[in-house]
Amino acid sequence: MKSGFIAHAALLSLLLSGFAMADDDCSDPVSDWQPRETLRQQVERQYGWSVQRIKVDDGCYELKGLDRKGNAIEASYSPASLRLRMLEIHFRDDGDARDYLGSPLTE
Repeated sequence: MKSGFIAHAALLSLLLSGFAMADDDCSDPVSDWQPRETLRQQVERQYGWSVQRIKVDDGCYELKGLDRKGNAIEASYSPASLRLRMLEIHFRDDGDARDYLGSPLTE
């Protein structure tokens, strides 16, 4: 009886985690996607980022690069609207999160 309950609980946990992970995917039709170069120009002009690469991951544009202060950036964008979906900043030893507080990226 206990092992059956544990197996059902484990299966339910796996199913629910799969649904949560699916929310990270972008579902924009490919015909509506904007060019990667448009995203590159937008973030370089708007934020001063240096873009190292833009690739497609789970239907989203995944951008990697550096901000103006040399902190590593990982960001996910919707390919049709170029709307920011996720942003990770890996601060250097002298990095400061206050640089991003109150910016359009955090609103």
